[in-house]
Amino acid sequence: MAVDSKTVQKVALLAKLKVDDDKVEATKDEFNKILKWIEQLDEVETQGVEPLVSVNEEHLVCREDKVTDGNIKDEILANAPESEFGYFAVPKVVE
Repeated sequence: MAVDSKTVQKVALLAKLKVDDDKVEATKDEFNKILKWIEQLDEVETQGVEPLVSVNEEHLVCREDKVTDGNIKDEILANAPESEFGYFAVPKVVE
């Protein structure tokens, strides 16, 4: 499967990307390289190979959930760079 300039423009529109007219040809070439690489992956024999969730064989040890009474506001606020009136103080983002 080969990608043409029209397909590049359609993908750019769907992905909400701006691709300048002078970059369409280079983008088309990149898409075609990616598709060629994917075709190479299709040639790999994967019959009987179990899918991997991770390449690590380590299993995460889960801790038991314990319900606590909370009530440690002062300890939590001690980690904040700034606090005010018992809450985290953050910079204003909207004027």
